[in-house]
Amino acid sequence: MPPPKSPLDDLRREIDHIDDTIHDLLMRRTAVVERVGVVKSQIEAAEGQISGNPQTPIYLRPAREAVILRRLMARHAGSFPAMAVARIWREMITAFTRLQGPFAVAVYAPEDRRGFWDVARDHFGSVVPMTAVNSPAAAIRAVSEGTATVGVVPYPAEDDADPWWRFLVSSDARTPRVVARLPFAGRGNARGEDRDALAIALVPHEPTGDDRTLLGIELGHDLSRGRLKDHLETSGLAPTYFCTWHARDPSGPSIHLVEVADFVDHTDPRLAAFAGRLGDIPVRINIVGGYAVPLHFSHDARKV
Repeated sequence: MPPPKSPLDDLRREIDHIDDTIHDLLMRRTAVVERVGVVKSQIEAAEGQISGNPQTPIYLRPAREAVILRRLMARHAGSFPAMAVARIWREMITAFTRLQGPFAVAVYAPEDRRGFWDVARDHFGSVVPMTAVNSPAAAIRAVSEGTATVGVVPYPAEDDADPWWRFLVSSDARTPRVVARLPFAGRGNARGEDRDALAIALVPHEPTGDDRTLLGIELGHDLSRGRLKDHLETSGLAPTYFCTWHARDPSGPSIHLVEVADFVDHTDPRLAAFAGRLGDIPVRINIVGGYAVPLHFSHDARKV
């Protein structure tokens, strides 16, 4: 006679049924994503015919990804770690994005800075093609030339002697923009330093409801950081971080990278108000990009 079934057997069968359901939903989501890709291609082709300019397909939507994860974290309950939920969805998001078009990542990860590789892998998934480069400039070049969809570079530091971010202070449409701050969903067990990274790509800067914007402010005359901050705050652009680069030529411009605690685009009237407050000081303002404010987890997977 077969052995009697135990409550444990029933629970295991329930788990198997749940696994099958999850897998079915994953395949169903894949089918929907493929339909989305077809519809997007049709819309972009129609818009290109109307405008006379063929549209470059945009598959990467960092703002949409951030909104998805925030919504899931807001509804999450129970003892399953929220950070693990976010990591599962990060794997899914990139896998589904790759169904719609090519996707590759160039990561600033020299031999002594491998932590950036881990942070990039955690965000973009374990199966996406990733290439290590030895300088942030190489990551920027890879995105500009189209050999990478995304570049991962260090978050700017005040003591960078030759800051990479100054190459993004441009109005050229082929200049990448900052689109995310990493890690977005917790640092996990990534190796190396705690310095954050930024993701850059040739995609629009879009709002999520809780954002930071990076402004590249080029001034023709000297202006103290204190006065610059005052003018920004008075114009409604609350700065949260500054970096400054001075041209080697004393008569050359100074460029400030300013992080603002809000979403700002080129039509924002606060930019015109800020420029007006500078009076006769020549100024050029470029939006270097921005990012959704990362999720916060109280638990750090590297700590016991």
